[in-house]
Amino acid sequence: MAEPTTDPFVPENPAVAEQVAEGHMVKDAPHAEPSALGLTPGGWVGASMLVLLLILIWKGGLKAMTGGLDSRIAAIREQLDEAKKLRAEAEALRDEYTTKIANAEKDAEAMLENARHEAEALLDKAEEDSKALVERRKRMADEKIAAAEREAVEDVRNRAASAAAAASRGLIAEKHDASADSRLADELIAGI
Repeated sequence: MAEPTTDPFVPENPAVAEQVAEGHMVKDAPHAEPSALGLTPGGWVGASMLVLLLILIWKGGLKAMTGGLDSRIAAIREQLDEAKKLRAEAEALRDEYTTKIANAEKDAEAMLENARHEAEALLDKAEEDSKALVERRKRMADEKIAAAEREAVEDVRNRAASAAAAASRGLIAEKHDASADSRLADELIAGI
């Protein structure tokens, strides 16, 4: 059997020590955890954190940290308040434009209705004007036709009178001689 050694890397269990000496690894071998001044690595981390916190408290670091956090909170609150204000302004603008759009639609409908009435009035006036123009031209045409008829009738009368005068001259010249003229003259004188 092996004697207990003071070597920290050699286990105290003789069976384990034998296996370690032969170079075999054993699953159940206890691990030696490093320590300094009786503290393990986890203990040193905890102690250093405690010292750090004590220094922070003693030097006012916590006040600086909480002051920094408070200033950050205040800045975030200001941003939130500004965002609320901007949202309210945006909603007001949206409502304003919604109202403007509704009013614009009403105005467009009113303009369209007004344009329809004006177009109907213009059509009515144009129809009346065209009727008056047709009536006026019809009267002028009737007057021209009547004037042409009068001229034609007068021309026909003049030609008929000329023709009658020419015919009566011809008849008188044929059938009337000097003795008939003297007899006619005697009759006229006697009739007076």
